[in-house]
Amino acid sequence: MAGTRPRTGDSGAKLTPGAELADRCETGEMEIYDVMRTTFAARDFTDDEVTDEVLYRIFDNARFAASGGNRQGWKITVVRDPERKKQLGELCLPAMRVAAAQTAAGEVYWQSYEPSSVNIEESMVDESIPVWIPMFKEMDKVPVVLVATVDLRKVASIDKEQDRIGVVSGGSIYPLVWNILLAARNEGYGGALTTLLSAMEPEAKELLGLEDYEAVCALMPLGKPKKQLTRLSRKPVEEFVRRERADGEPFTI
Repeated sequence: MAGTRPRTGDSGAKLTPGAELADRCETGEMEIYDVMRTTFAARDFTDDEVTDEVLYRIFDNARFAASGGNRQGWKITVVRDPERKKQLGELCLPAMRVAAAQTAAGEVYWQSYEPSSVNIEESMVDESIPVWIPMFKEMDKVPVVLVATVDLRKVASIDKEQDRIGVVSGGSIYPLVWNILLAARNEGYGGALTTLLSAMEPEAKELLGLEDYEAVCALMPLGKPKKQLTRLSRKPVEEFVRRERADGEPFTI
């Protein structure tokens, strides 16, 4: 039928036309490249329920994500209780205040390479600092909240001896987290990968009954987005891919 044939992007990937793509966002019938190119950070949701059946299907497909040594040390806690969701949202506020203070100071918030001019401890408790994202103050209204944690006894921390903050351990949990968000998008739902909760890990552990060896990695609000985005803004391939060496020629075709 005219107007429904896949279009071709710059890379040659077959992509679905905008109007048809919007329909597929609602019905959960998306193509893999469409899912990858349109999974956005959703923070404003309708009152539509995310059923256990849908969640189970999401987890059942997301579990095939990669992890360090295939140890699969991950755990997802599904939170529906309004009061517990509200408390989780409140635990995210201190880290957001720091982000706001660092941004006001002209810094890249929460980066670890250069020292910050902001007093982190003071900013975390300064309630006069505005919170950018209202969702965290209204987390009890989010249909369902997922908290991703990882067993530190099972992560592959290959870079732990380097003279910098470790990043490799994230490879043991974030592929699963992203798979969950991709699967949710495919089902017509949406969410966001947020990490603010990790700044208040001891309190989060107590609230959720986590063990000492479990690290808080992400909080994902999940629901039916009030608006389904079909076009995202990202850097072109040539800006972040190089040939042979990091200072080599941009990779292009």
